[in-house]
Amino acid sequence: MSPLRLLKVLLLMSNLSTSASMVNAAPNAKMVPPIVYSIAGSDSGGGAGIQADLHAIHSMGCHGCSAITALTAQNSCGVTGVHSPPVEFLRQQLNTLMEDLPPRAIKIGMLGSKDLAVEVGNFLKVVKKEASDNEPVFVIFDPVMISTSGHKLIDDDAISAIMEHVFPHADVLTPNKFEAEALLRRELKTPEDIENGARELLTMGVKSVLIKGGHSLAESKQRTAVSPDANATIGYAQDYFLSSEGPLQAGEERLCDGCRGVWIRSDRYDSPNTHGTGCTLSSAIASALAIGHKQRATVSDQTGTGAARAILPVDACCLAKAYVTAGIGRGVQLGSGPGPVVHTGFPSSFRHFPSIVSDPKVRTSDVVAFTRMQSPLSPPKESVPVLGKILPIVDTVSWIERLAKVKGITDLQLRIKSESSPEKILDAVKKAQAACNEFGVRLWINDHWEAAIAAKCFGVHLGQEDLAKCADCGGLEKIKENRMALGISTHSYAELAAALGVKPSYISLGPVFGTLSKNVAFDPQGLATVYKWRDLIDPCVPLVAIGGISNPSLAKKVKNAGADCVAVIGAITNADDESNAVQELLGAMN
Repeated sequence: MSPLRLLKVLLLMSNLSTSASMVNAAPNAKMVPPIVYSIAGSDSGGGAGIQADLHAIHSMGCHGCSAITALTAQNSCGVTGVHSPPVEFLRQQLNTLMEDLPPRAIKIGMLGSKDLAVEVGNFLKVVKKEASDNEPVFVIFDPVMISTSGHKLIDDDAISAIMEHVFPHADVLTPNKFEAEALLRRELKTPEDIENGARELLTMGVKSVLIKGGHSLAESKQRTAVSPDANATIGYAQDYFLSSEGPLQAGEERLCDGCRGVWIRSDRYDSPNTHGTGCTLSSAIASALAIGHKQRATVSDQTGTGAARAILPVDACCLAKAYVTAGIGRGVQLGSGPGPVVHTGFPSSFRHFPSIVSDPKVRTSDVVAFTRMQSPLSPPKESVPVLGKILPIVDTVSWIERLAKVKGITDLQLRIKSESSPEKILDAVKKAQAACNEFGVRLWINDHWEAAIAAKCFGVHLGQEDLAKCADCGGLEKIKENRMALGISTHSYAELAAALGVKPSYISLGPVFGTLSKNVAFDPQGLATVYKWRDLIDPCVPLVAIGGISNPSLAKKVKNAGADCVAVIGAITNADDESNAVQELLGAMN
């Protein structure tokens, strides 16, 4: 981030607390950080266990509390001794914390004995019973059962107790490959094995599971041949998330909905300094969920916290993966053994933010991107079309015909919502395209991609639900075959990861401010989320901001926050003189 950009971020967030500064909070309000428990073992070397958990929880913007299940004597080379405090003392730790510092999320790590597993299970049962739907307490369980080298750490009695007493209360289970294999009692050699294994793990009582991809599918305790499918995944760290819960809106699946099964991909760092990755990931998931819970419970839905308020398990997994990836990238060796993950703060770089991919066996480099667009604010590049500074969105052909002739407009979007007849929709799209052809304007069609292809339009814009439907029926490939551009709406971190996996022409974020133009399932994002999105998206991909940008003054603020283009509706259609309104908006975006 440049010094000037950093200064802008600091000025914008100067009134926000540590936790809220990363996710937007009410201006001038002191946001008390959400509390996250870590129930886990201590690593005297400081790289994993409770020590890593508390680092991650604090770096993510939360306050960490700990209950120790085991004391270890260890350094970067290995463990030389383990001491488990009495179960009664673990109970005392937890009861003392609950009396004064109730959690919004709980991360659970190593439970080395049957008695510890039963005690923690009884504690979780009480916590879950006292929680309500409006005040849930998320439980993330990292089943520390197998060491990084593949050695078993706990006995079968402890594993059975964990499955019986802890699993029923876990919102997210985060086993690595070896731990998943131990629970399933079989090897996982291919992506299909991982997917089937996740489905079976759900039947054990957990709400959702994230099988971590830190160990590649080529790694095995047995010397077996590596399948071509497994070999194709070696360059990536790919986690598989599956949830027993339905989509955000009934009947409206998104590509990022856990009920579909979601592959979360990042590039794999060739680094030995990965000590504490599992602990860190699960603690970051718990912290992200605590942030979302806190925002929903205590912050008004009109204060610009949309992406934070929308953090659910799949969003938390994406954020945690970004956090761990950044930490591995900056890892250094401290002793003679592997170094620990570095704790870097709430995710803020496109280099580390993951993508959600439809096929884990297809390399990212082999995925054909949609027609490339470039930002109107960047130096022009030969043969790459420049996205307009404003993108007017209208719902009738007559408005397209009026605006296509206005000086300065290069792109228009037609959003047809009141018509269901495919024939009438196609007729309207063809008429709109004819008007745009006459004045050399690019036409984008909202959702109706088949009509857009038939009318030979420049591009299509898809919301997340329509994106999933289009992908499922092969529509995305048809849009590519016709060399059309694609814009994708995003409102949450998981939706952003899904959009990145598709490689669209531009990504939009909204609603930035409150809007009456359409019913939306997400709260206003605010300017700080625009900053955040710009940092999480590759600079080569234009960012379009939409929602409530009703005048040039707001357009300028959004542009200064990092948007390359503003999508506007009422700022033009409600103006007395649309031509003058366009010129003022263009001036604000210069």
